[in-house]
Amino acid sequence: MRFFKKARKKDGWLTIAVQRDGVAATSVKRSPEGKPFVRFAHFLPGQVDAGALDKAGREGQANAYHCATLLAGGEYQVLSVEAPNVPTDELRTAIRWRLKDLLDFPVDDATVDVLAIPVDAGGAARAQQSVFAVAARNSVIKPRQQLFRDAKIGLSVIDIPEMAQRNISAMLEPEGRGVAMLSFGQDGGLLTVSFRGELYLSRRVEIALELLLDPDHERKHAAFDRITLELQRSLDHFERQFSFISVSKLVLAPSDVTGLDDYLSSNLYMPVESIDLASVFDFSATPALLEKTQQGRFFLPLGAALRERAAP
Repeated sequence: MRFFKKARKKDGWLTIAVQRDGVAATSVKRSPEGKPFVRFAHFLPGQVDAGALDKAGREGQANAYHCATLLAGGEYQVLSVEAPNVPTDELRTAIRWRLKDLLDFPVDDATVDVLAIPVDAGGAARAQQSVFAVAARNSVIKPRQQLFRDAKIGLSVIDIPEMAQRNISAMLEPEGRGVAMLSFGQDGGLLTVSFRGELYLSRRVEIALELLLDPDHERKHAAFDRITLELQRSLDHFERQFSFISVSKLVLAPSDVTGLDDYLSSNLYMPVESIDLASVFDFSATPALLEKTQQGRFFLPLGAALRERAAP
């Protein structure tokens, strides 16, 4: 299965995300005018098994919609590599060969997909094209596929958090400028930069959400310092690598972390803001998502459910 495979069904996606403490299922329908409509959002706490997925699928009408799931942060690797000069239909094979010495497990045991990183349209013709190579162990992919088969849910896509976060970030871009977005969840932090709806940067921030919720002021602010340093380094490097992109702001995804937005605003050179997802989604059918904690839980599942439908 390809990570970025697209499928045909009725308009809209149902994301069934396997989380540490249960299953988060949500469905979004894009609208040509107005906000994307969230028709369904339900969290099933407890053991994640075929029974839990079956219940989520029945409640979310999985048989009528495209269905996607998400890998967790530690279940795959994303690497930026130089694009080989081969025909498009040979790209994945060529990238697989290049990954042999880059992965921390044998490439023969990997499922691999490729995502292009667009070059500057107005830049030099010789500008080197790079791609994101996404690799996950087959020992992760196959059990996930089997779990959905056991639940009798047709799984169209196995997605990654970077793409889900990109989908939300893309809705926040000012005309002609990029957006940096930072989220924290059960797998730590994720920094992305999107521009013209494309993913240009992916960085993991190895700081647990629990540390950011620590009531101890010193430990919490030591974590804030580490985050600030990581952001400064990553964004400075990004600016040098992609000088044609002006990043307009850093957006913090919903979470129960307090004080981080003010801290980063005082230490970064760009505007920092926290997002209320109600500003970009229509939650009229899912009022529970007006609450910040629920927005944090459903942030990535909602992003994954924003996928564009495959062209006819």
